[in-house]
Amino acid sequence: MYTVHGKSNQKDEMLKQHATLVKKLAYQLKAKLPPSVELDDLIQAGMMGLLDAINRYEDIHGAQFETYAAQRIRGSMLDELRNTDWLPRSMRKNMRDVETAISHLEQELGKPPTEKEVASKLNLSLNDYYDMLGDCSGHQLVYYEDFHDSDGGEHFLDRFKNDDNGDPLKGLLAGDFREALIEAIDSLPEREKILMGLYYEQELNLKEIGVVMNVSESRVCQLHSQAVARLRASLKEKAWTGVV
Repeated sequence: MYTVHGKSNQKDEMLKQHATLVKKLAYQLKAKLPPSVELDDLIQAGMMGLLDAINRYEDIHGAQFETYAAQRIRGSMLDELRNTDWLPRSMRKNMRDVETAISHLEQELGKPPTEKEVASKLNLSLNDYYDMLGDCSGHQLVYYEDFHDSDGGEHFLDRFKNDDNGDPLKGLLAGDFREALIEAIDSLPEREKILMGLYYEQELNLKEIGVVMNVSESRVCQLHSQAVARLRASLKEKAWTGVV
């Protein structure tokens, strides 16, 4: 049994011992987010997640503490991002427009549209289209509000869920969504498929991917935003047409 003072000292020691884990996870997440997201905010949220993990953790969980803590730390950082609405609504609208344009063109052309074709569909010059994609750095495949449509209607992600209980994202990954996502990634243009592999599987940051692909970091950002738009458009199509 620990005294109250002893427990306090133990918590302080664990906080110090795992502070580097918080910074490591914050830097990994920051590399995938727009410049407007402050690293210090992520670290602060992560430290709160670490403290929560220390308070909740028990050996009977059957997991190493660091593994458990990493989950709580990431969760706290993502909560912070959701609460601060780090991708402005105007940018999300722009990306919805891109998704819609890509979806319509794929139906018309029977193949993934080129950047020039998407730009033309949006009545933009190619350079303006590139600027739009660059401004939308941090566009995500799944947003928290995807599960809570403002108009109260069914969202396309609801078509993939096989479990309404617990974590909705886990429900997606455990069902048809995972298979549909793998198929959608496989249908991406080759360069974007390679980029997504480097980004999500190898966990390289944009600068490192640029070196591998021999393009600028800003170009990687554009390609990533476009690839995510293609994936969301593909997943919406599969959901609403009942393919899955």
